[in-house]
Amino acid sequence: MMAAMEIQVRKVAKSRLAELDVENLPFGKFFSDHMLEADYVNGAWSSATIRPYEPLLLAPSNAALHYGQSIFEGIKAYRHPNGDAVIFRPFDNYKRFNLSAERMQMPAVPKHIFMDGMRELIALDKQWIPASHDHSLYIRPFMFATDEVIGVKPSDHYKFMIILSPTGPYYAKPMRIYVEEHYVRAVPGGVGYAKAAGNYAAAMYATAAARRKGYDQVLWMDAFEHKYVQECGTMNVFFIIGNTAITPDLQEGTILAGVTRNSVMQLLQEMGYAIEERHLSIDEILAAYQDGSLREVFGTGTAATISPIEELAYRDVVMQFDTTTWKAAPEVKRKLTAIREGKEADTYGWLYKV
Repeated sequence: MMAAMEIQVRKVAKSRLAELDVENLPFGKFFSDHMLEADYVNGAWSSATIRPYEPLLLAPSNAALHYGQSIFEGIKAYRHPNGDAVIFRPFDNYKRFNLSAERMQMPAVPKHIFMDGMRELIALDKQWIPASHDHSLYIRPFMFATDEVIGVKPSDHYKFMIILSPTGPYYAKPMRIYVEEHYVRAVPGGVGYAKAAGNYAAAMYATAAARRKGYDQVLWMDAFEHKYVQECGTMNVFFIIGNTAITPDLQEGTILAGVTRNSVMQLLQEMGYAIEERHLSIDEILAAYQDGSLREVFGTGTAATISPIEELAYRDVVMQFDTTTWKAAPEVKRKLTAIREGKEADTYGWLYKV
């Protein structure tokens, strides 16, 4: 096992930071000067390096390309007014990453490579963290199989990497969502709780169909009855009905245990909302909309943070909401952003200083 101090660092000859337009930072389009790379060979992790961001050389027979052994995480770093760089709840993402690895029959990544490597990488590229409000440095750890063989079995070799991307808001305006009743995202016993690359590939067809209808994303339903809500595109989803915040539970393993989801539940509870994690049917949602008790609907996620939903289309019913009158989602977003940006105290222990 390699200690963090043994991570080799090779710096770029000239930074590309001066080329970055900080006023135009769409999600996932720009990447910082360096990346972290580690290889799993002969049953052990070795060769951890931080080196210039550049293309990889892969064999056409690379196992991940053929059989999909690939997982990832999404984390964010922020810059505080005093110049400090902090990462939001990275240990939670680290635990979830290795849960995904176990489900996909991949080796666990040691903490000294994942956590210490991440911290060292961000310290090196700290100036890539945007200083603007509601901006951040998106952190993408990922791992994929590297066997050069065609055969349906877990790979013997893997590559773990971290890349960094400065970004602005993921969704710049409230979303329009289509309730998907035909295609499904996950089933009990499947890999829905893992951040496996294939989950997102499988979602693209239905999402593209929804976008052709003018919607931003789909709200997935359960696989058997197409009756109970699951999650919303790239986000967990919350419904404020009366004074209760309801979000689908994690027990069946069909949705992601979102880190932002968990944070939002804590904040909503402190704001006086009752929290329920349970099955929630589209019929209950529609009834609450019709009787006026459905107050807010919003998505939560690392990339999206808090994304208000202004329209929810189910069959021939279009539920529309005036997001300008909302109380819960705006206050939760304000609180989360203030903590992350160092404008309010972190009383939860969520921030990890670089």
